Amino acid sequence: MILILTAPDDVHADAAEVELGRRGVHWVRFDPADVPSRASLSVTIRDGRLTRTLVRHADPLGTGDRVLDLDTVTAVWFRRPGIPVAPAHLGEPHAGFVVEESRQFVGDVWETLDVPALPAARPVVLRAQQKVRQLQLALRLGFDVPATAVGNDPGAVLDLFDHTGGRMITKQVGLTSLRDELMRFTEPVTHRDVGHVDGVRHCPLITQERVPKRVELRVTVVGDRVFTAAIDSQRSNHARHDWRRQDDRNTPLSRYDLPADVAARCVALTRALGLRYSALDLIVTPDGRYVYLEINPSGQYLWVEEETRLPITAAVVDLLTTPAPTPGATT
Repeated sequence: MILILTAPDDVHADAAEVELGRRGVHWVRFDPADVPSRASLSVTIRDGRLTRTLVRHADPLGTGDRVLDLDTVTAVWFRRPGIPVAPAHLGEPHAGFVVEESRQFVGDVWETLDVPALPAARPVVLRAQQKVRQLQLALRLGFDVPATAVGNDPGAVLDLFDHTGGRMITKQVGLTSLRDELMRFTEPVTHRDVGHVDGVRHCPLITQERVPKRVELRVTVVGDRVFTAAIDSQRSNHARHDWRRQDDRNTPLSRYDLPADVAARCVALTRALGLRYSALDLIVTPDGRYVYLEINPSGQYLWVEEETRLPITAAVVDLLTTPAPTPGATT
């Protein structure tokens, strides 16, 4: 049985469930945010055996509760798992205490599932999100990486500004923001911005050389398979510096034949981070260089599949339904 941990409105999980159903594979979808308000999770040890049980409450009286033995799980997909939510009647500080205890416990239970995980076990995913470590590994693997400065030292930012002749962009250090209104897109740095460079002391950020673009690439790695889409971001003023501002009419996507050596490097970086899935962002420069930007352990892919018909969902399901390799076996 495949366990999909994600929110109720996750369209990626919806698509995977259709494919799983088509193949006759049993799956259960669960949002960890339901613990403890709408679900119970328990671990017991008796007679030398550890048992994990998930109970999904249909109503407050327990009528129609669904009980799931987690020993039947054969693979787990950490898609977009929510954070546990405290019961509505609790106020602070009790609600915060309940949320933190529940979060620790739920994460602990998932770690006891000795089954293949996609993109990886949660501690591995959290470590893989570290941008500086990503850059370090990308360099070791031979990726072309832009001149970069990360941190809260204004001097380092000014040095990079001089080094690049003022052709520089900034990005946030974290993968996402806790508050959507604070999420920061990639932005070019102006001479006016440099006049306020001392503000860098108050919050670290990523500054990089602004790389000229022919097209941008979204590379989705699923196991050993690589799916590449070209994003014609330079056709849109909105998406020119950050393709996430794309619109379907002005920023078309198309399939792209990635050179074998670059594809192999993308798989190698995914593996080096301990992942079985990743989404990488690359730039193809006007002179044909492939420049690495970043890698997202849980990057979205359905928008690429819908536009290009690349069979990414099928590849994800293939990975979820493939038996784990025997320990010590060679591939």
